[in-house]
Amino acid sequence: MSSLEIVQTPHAPAAIGPYSQAIVSDGWVFCSGQIPLDPATMELVAGDVAAQTDRVLTNLRAVLEAAGASLQTVVKTTVFLSDMAFFGAMNEVYARHFGDHRPARAAVAVRTLPKNVDVEIECVARVQG
Repeated sequence: MSSLEIVQTPHAPAAIGPYSQAIVSDGWVFCSGQIPLDPATMELVAGDVAAQTDRVLTNLRAVLEAAGASLQTVVKTTVFLSDMAFFGAMNEVYARHFGDHRPARAAVAVRTLPKNVDVEIECVARVQG
C-alpha cells in the first residue's frame, strides 16, 4: 500500500472532528468537505449562500495549495446544499473561482450540514507535477 500524507494548513479551518483536512496518496489529493468557517476565528462567516460558497472555496484552495495542488488540478467536486434553491447563487461563485477549468461535479441537497451551514464542498485533485 502506498503512503498516506496528512495535509494540514493554518490557512483553512482546523478539522472539527477525527479527520484530516486532506490526504495525499499516489499523486492524488482527497480533500475533506469544507464549510464556511473563518480559519482565524473558527467562526462561521456571515452572509448568504454566495458569501458562504466564497469562503468554502477559499478554504478549499488553501488546503489544495498545502497539498501541492490547486483549483486548476481538481478532477471532481461534490457540492452539498441545504436547499437546491441555492444552486444558482452557489454556481455563480463556483464558476468565478474555477474560471475556465471545469472539473466533474455532483451537487446534492441534504437535510442538514455541519453547524447548519448552507453549503459544503469536497474535492479530489491531482498534485501538480
